[in-house]
Amino acid sequence: MKVALLGYEYSGRKTLFSLLTGKVVPDHLIEGQVLEGMARINDARVDSLSKMYQPKKTVYVSTHFVLCPPISSGSKHDEWLKEARNADLLCVVVRDFASDDVFHPLGRVDAQGDRQNIMSELILADLMLVETRLERIAKDKLRQAKAQNLLVEEGALHKCKVVLDQEAPVSTVTFAKEEQAILNNLNLITQKSIMWCVNVAEGHANRAPGKPDEFIVSAKIEKEIVGIENPEERQMFMQDLGLKDSGLNRLNAAAYHQLGLMSFYTVGPDEVRAWTIKQGSLAPEAGGKIHSDIERGFVRVEVMKYDDLMAEKSEQKLKSLGKVYVKGRDYVIHDGDICNFLFNV
Repeated sequence: MKVALLGYEYSGRKTLFSLLTGKVVPDHLIEGQVLEGMARINDARVDSLSKMYQPKKTVYVSTHFVLCPPISSGSKHDEWLKEARNADLLCVVVRDFASDDVFHPLGRVDAQGDRQNIMSELILADLMLVETRLERIAKDKLRQAKAQNLLVEEGALHKCKVVLDQEAPVSTVTFAKEEQAILNNLNLITQKSIMWCVNVAEGHANRAPGKPDEFIVSAKIEKEIVGIENPEERQMFMQDLGLKDSGLNRLNAAAYHQLGLMSFYTVGPDEVRAWTIKQGSLAPEAGGKIHSDIERGFVRVEVMKYDDLMAEKSEQKLKSLGKVYVKGRDYVIHDGDICNFLFNV
């Protein structure tokens, strides 16, 4: 799963990418250059399980971040758009801090204005794609007048065009299953989930978001937090700012959940590991994340609940209490389940 970091130049997206992934971003990137990196999701459950089992290896889940070129208008500068279309989630960074030392490409600082402008760019990009595809379908219909798939696609695209003409995203439209299957091939950008990351001044790091899809972070503060090596000093610094956790941890976790993902765990003396699956995944599918043989030869799964294990501190105690549950292939894995898969191939 990919998260695309978008934004105007000097919005703070490069700083956030560097802090999230630990990768050094050059001051001057080649035009159109894309950077990719993984950001580990700090997970208190993994920490606790690792402390309990003392494994040889501990593995956290990670989010795949893509630093896109800066947003700019015009077909000659659409590299950012190409990358965004291939992402699963858009994290758009808008600047909401003033600085005489940091230039804004539009000559002013207006986070909500930037948001509206960027959304308009995304809508226009989808509208152009939809109109181009409709023109192609009109020509194809002359040769294949009764092709059912063309009729279905045409109907779905007309629905898209109606809302895009009204300057609304495609995500506001409900499509039939067969329509959505066809639209998936187009990668319409306004049908994707969008997180609006508002990069604020250091004095506003604990500001409440103004909208449900907004996320508040101060890249400058996050840089200072990362630079504090002592965990206790780091925690005290965040407390003084009114922060319960770093913005990077919160941003990474928010992106993970926005993608509809969750974690289950496998434990033992060799390894404690978190695994990523889509919410609503069945047991065989979850097992397949570990190895395809598990999904193919799935027999059953033994499940412990994280809270139960933390309360009793022992697998044997859970077994004696009847709290190690044996489930079949129709079991829906829950966030936090600790799983032992049994299979036969």
